[in-house]
Amino acid sequence: MNQNNGGISAFLKKKDIEISLKRYGIDALGAMAQGLFCSLLIGTIINTIGTQFHIGFLTNTVATIAGSDYTVGGLATAMSGPAMAVAIGYALHCPPLVLFSLITVGFASNALGGAGGPLAVLFVAILAAEIGKAVSKETKVDILVTPLVTIGVGIALSAGIAPALGKAASQVGTLIMWATDLQPFLMGILVSVLVGIALTLPISSAAICAALSLTGLAGGAAVAGCCAQMVGFAVMSFKENKWGGLVSQGIGTSMLQMGNIVKNPRIWIAPIVTSAITGPVATCIFKMQMNGTPVSSGMGTCGLVGQIGVYTGWINDVASGSKAAITAFDWIGLILISFVLPAIICPLINMICEKLGWVKEGDLKLD
Repeated sequence: MNQNNGGISAFLKKKDIEISLKRYGIDALGAMAQGLFCSLLIGTIINTIGTQFHIGFLTNTVATIAGSDYTVGGLATAMSGPAMAVAIGYALHCPPLVLFSLITVGFASNALGGAGGPLAVLFVAILAAEIGKAVSKETKVDILVTPLVTIGVGIALSAGIAPALGKAASQVGTLIMWATDLQPFLMGILVSVLVGIALTLPISSAAICAALSLTGLAGGAAVAGCCAQMVGFAVMSFKENKWGGLVSQGIGTSMLQMGNIVKNPRIWIAPIVTSAITGPVATCIFKMQMNGTPVSSGMGTCGLVGQIGVYTGWINDVASGSKAAITAFDWIGLILISFVLPAIICPLINMICEKLGWVKEGDLKLD
């Protein structure tokens, strides 16, 4: 038995198959979010720019496939499944034949997963990739065997579990959104805090929001929580990190502070409390909704994607007739929640933490 276990361990090591939370829950999930960014999110941004600035090349049909018309942004959006799967495969260190085969797997799992397609892609792509890696270069006809196994396993899993996974993710997201509509104050706090924490942790808040199709008031609370972390950390650490830190954290990622959080978890108090304040302000006072692409809910101020998502949602709502117009109150709410409140509240709370001796000079310094 021990010899068998040793043989299996040696084989998995040789194939670089690491069954761990870090590999699947951090590396793969984070890569999936990048795949979404480079397809669905970029496609949405391109469409928005084209519509708002009346750019014909971006709004006109550039391709008609199986009777469906596609714009430039539409083509990018249509490739979200393959982009996510290939990104996951890249994170799992897949050899070329496995990586390229995941294009088909991603398309199938995303299509069959429906609204919860990203979660289906995550599970199916991981399983197909690892099985593909296991058979890769084990035969003399690798160019046939590896793609056949990877695609075959991926399609079978897509048909078998993608619809159920997608439906489950969609139902969880619907439940969160329903609860937020019903209890905007409490759920505003809960969603804002949890998604904000996920943003700073080495996992992907964007992928989580995408997998759950998190939009509406809950999406607005998620945006608020992410902004509280990013802008909060950026401003309260300005004395130590100057303009470089302000930009890298404010429109980059608050994940840069993870090393400092491990050393002194109390530096996280101010951003978390800030998100608990701005979340219900978003849901109860400004009733801010994020009705753009769900992945935008978990992006915060990263490249201003959260704000672009909210704006895109406004445009969609106006076009559908569910919203009369974009008002000054909408803009004031978005600016306050995204930038002003985190920039004021977070440093003030951190000052209290410093007075109590919980945070000291140098704790927020980035390497």
